[in-house]
Amino acid sequence: MSTAAPAHQTLTTSQRPLAVGLVLSVTLVAFETTAVITALPTITDELDGLSLYGVTIAAYMLADLIALVWSGETADRRGVRLPFLICIGFFLAGLVVAATAQSMIVVVIGRFLQGAGSGGFAPLSYISVRRAFPESRQGTMYAALSAGWVLPSLIAPAVAGVITDTFGWRWVFIGITPLALTVALLTARAMGTIALPERDTERVPSRLPRAVQAAAGVGLIAFGLQSHNPLVTAALALAGAFVAAPALRTLLPAGTFRARRGLPAILAVRFLATATFLGVDSFVPLAADRFHGARPIVQGFVVAGSAVAWSAGQAFAARRGTRLLPQRGASMGFGLLLMGVALTAPVLSSGWPLPLTFATWCIGGLGIGILFNPTTVASMSYAVEGHEGTVSSQVHLADSLGFGIMSVIGGATVAYADHTSLSLRGALGINFGLAATCACVGLFASRGIRSMVRTTPVTV
Repeated sequence: MSTAAPAHQTLTTSQRPLAVGLVLSVTLVAFETTAVITALPTITDELDGLSLYGVTIAAYMLADLIALVWSGETADRRGVRLPFLICIGFFLAGLVVAATAQSMIVVVIGRFLQGAGSGGFAPLSYISVRRAFPESRQGTMYAALSAGWVLPSLIAPAVAGVITDTFGWRWVFIGITPLALTVALLTARAMGTIALPERDTERVPSRLPRAVQAAAGVGLIAFGLQSHNPLVTAALALAGAFVAAPALRTLLPAGTFRARRGLPAILAVRFLATATFLGVDSFVPLAADRFHGARPIVQGFVVAGSAVAWSAGQAFAARRGTRLLPQRGASMGFGLLLMGVALTAPVLSSGWPLPLTFATWCIGGLGIGILFNPTTVASMSYAVEGHEGTVSSQVHLADSLGFGIMSVIGGATVAYADHTSLSLRGALGINFGLAATCACVGLFASRGIRSMVRTTPVTV
């Protein structure tokens, strides 16, 4: 358990700067993610890279997958500060590469490096909360981390849109660099106050090779789905599944993809929730660009409300505390996500008002927010001292897989529409349909969460 001070409502002098630093780290990722999504349609237009729209998103997610496993196990062995600094280094390198890109492929490389950096932030934040804050404060801290998305969601689309229109999309990446350096200095210093808990001296084999294997497998599937040749698509997809499946069986608890009661069910729910959310959120700006002729600033604002609603949902769940059981929170979340997908789908019609899309997708954001807080608290209850990184990385691995696999499939449909008779409207309609399917499956999977939270942490 935590080595922090006894539970009370007021944070200590060491906890306050840590809380600020952790929230700033989330704010950095949120600002970068929201700003780049706003600029991405313009980037693909200028570099003639529509076929790589989904690959750009997938590359970020695949690197995120590797980084979250590495950062989690490194934090268990060396503490949170060292992996945090290394992650910031990768993040900064990715910003520079993307800012200087002369082709869409180089943008993809830059996004991969950024994903390798930002992928470690979320598990390191969860580990820090688990180790440095008493149990009575942990739910509130998870909600505070989510609140780090609010301000970027409100201002990043406007800032990124104005910068893209006035100076060019490259300055979106350049402008994030000073913020990243500031966060690195403040957060790393605060993380120095977290002591590494004692743990068994037995050396646990690294899970990093399996993470790389899983990312490679998903990457093969992504490249296969981009091919114009059906035989190549089938061959690479099968090869990718063959490579990724055994790695994921090692990285995740047994029964995850059957939603077996306990931690596996939580991870299955997180996978389905993030897949549902990304199946809509990443493609609404593209729809606003292609079907409504919206400028970059408007494209970003259409989905900005969902991030604010996400934070509001987490705050609501945190206030409810133990009164909102994880199973009920998940069911409510998926119900709202499904409603949000259905009400947002008309954005594919050029006559549909974009302000309505802003409002309807807030419903989806509220749903995933209500789902996230209780499932986060429930999942971290399975972590024992010294192994917080393992459970934290498993939670974020499920999240990353949901984002990554849906971005691979969604990007493939967009690429397919770019070189076949399938219309872009039809491709995005398929993505929205897949998102709705994931939400429906999630409603059934959430049943396995019932009565799985334990008062005493157990070894996974």
